[in-house]
Amino acid sequence: MMYGLCDCNNFFVSCERVFRPDLEGRPVVVLSNNDGCVVARSNEAKAIGIGMGQPYFQARGLLERHNGVVFSSNFTLYGDLSRRVMTTLRSMVEEIEVYSIDEAFFNLEGYGEPLDELGRKIRTTIRRHTGIPVSIGIAPTKTLAKIAAKLAKQYPKLGGCCYMHHEEDISKVLSRFPLKDVWGIGRRYGKAFDKMQILTAQQFVELDKQWVQGRMGITGVRTWMELRGIPSLPMDDLSASRQQITVSRSFPHEIYACGELEPIVAEFASRCGEKLRRQGSLCRTIHCFLMTNRHRPDHPQHVEETVYRFSAPTDSSLALVKEARTLLRAMYRAGYGYKKAGITLGGFEQRGSQQQALFDVPSDARHEKLMEVMDHLNRQYGHGALKTAAEGNKPFQMNREHMSRRYTTEWGELLTVKAK
Repeated sequence: MMYGLCDCNNFFVSCERVFRPDLEGRPVVVLSNNDGCVVARSNEAKAIGIGMGQPYFQARGLLERHNGVVFSSNFTLYGDLSRRVMTTLRSMVEEIEVYSIDEAFFNLEGYGEPLDELGRKIRTTIRRHTGIPVSIGIAPTKTLAKIAAKLAKQYPKLGGCCYMHHEEDISKVLSRFPLKDVWGIGRRYGKAFDKMQILTAQQFVELDKQWVQGRMGITGVRTWMELRGIPSLPMDDLSASRQQITVSRSFPHEIYACGELEPIVAEFASRCGEKLRRQGSLCRTIHCFLMTNRHRPDHPQHVEETVYRFSAPTDSSLALVKEARTLLRAMYRAGYGYKKAGITLGGFEQRGSQQQALFDVPSDARHEKLMEVMDHLNRQYGHGALKTAAEGNKPFQMNREHMSRRYTTEWGELLTVKAK
């Protein structure tokens, strides 16, 4: 059994460079929603010391000194180019699992050797069809394929594809690979293992299985087995539902009035409800958080979060917006300038299989038809065509001063080519 991973290199930056070849060799960064923090960096930006997640105001001077370029997140462009990458990959292998906007696993069972040549062919074809550079990792398990893809990025002599299948080669790689960088370990376990001086993937593999299970549960055991070359994470159903949905944003400026925050939080809750219905789930809990600007220590600080549990699971935007506003009012404190808020839904149940108390009146039964109409109109005419009154008339506007054009999806923003 062999798995492959196709990982787009510095994906958001690569999307911008497809239509701006003049950016090759220059530091380029892409910012988070509302132009807050750096979420993607070119190799040149990494080399001059710009960190992932670094606030833009801290990185601005460094970029200016090195002739760097800044972009706001253009998810319309990124999503379309991601679709094109995945379509090209799907044309070359039979089974793929899209893991994220810039990563996809693929099943290589039954494909003949040499698999590294197939990997390089996939890489070349995707670059030719989409302009996006990718790295290919091939190994006996998905976790090892993730490691192989990292090596393909680090070592140019591999030609963009690392085929890692011999036991001695895998052991050699794991003996040098930081455990905290292994897919499935995470920050919390990474810190715990650092304290125990278990620093490499190979040291983790040599631990007793029962010891791992006692501290990390079945998830840790799966990672342990995967690193040993035993497939424990099969290709997943691509329609698998998320178990948590979050919509959160930083604001362009600090907001002091509760009345100004309410329509923003209401819109976040409504968007969560739309995503929830799209995957056919109901939620039991709604969580709201509110925070001031942590990068302004000269301002008074206030961070708070609270959760409400519904008596019956729901997917109604009306119910979600109502409770979101209630939670916001309970958390709000006058005199503070709030910079960020968010809504998270949890406790998911599949529609049709939910359990209810004897006398519960499910809110979705009252609102189901209305939600169907709302979703239909918003799909047809764009989000916000039909919305709750609490969201107000003015949609939340993010700060996007450095937005590029939507070259592939908007007629008015198509690339213009001039021939002399």
